[in-house]
Amino acid sequence: MSRSAITTHVLDTAAGRPARDMPVRLEFREPDGWRPIGDACTDADGRVSVLGPERVEVGDYRLIFDTAGYFGEREHFFPEVTVTFTVTDPAQHHHVPLLLSPFAISTYRGS
Repeated sequence: MSRSAITTHVLDTAAGRPARDMPVRLEFREPDGWRPIGDACTDADGRVSVLGPERVEVGDYRLIFDTAGYFGEREHFFPEVTVTFTVTDPAQHHHVPLLLSPFAISTYRGS
């Protein structure tokens, strides 16, 4: 199994554990709109290491997290979280973690 050029990790900060089984989609911006390039679910550790290609091109990407699917019937404010970012060096690995609770989100460029 190869590692994708773009990966993510979701932590449920309210529960104090990884967000397991959350659907995540990776998309690339083209001149006429967004094109899906990968779909996956977080593993038991809240990680997605295989989501798209091993190499990506320069451009804008977005990760779409199905937080409503993850929270289910639990009360929450964000049904979906979209994190849009720009790849300027396709030789680098891009790790984009999400820290999540029912009423707050935070993200950053990881390593």
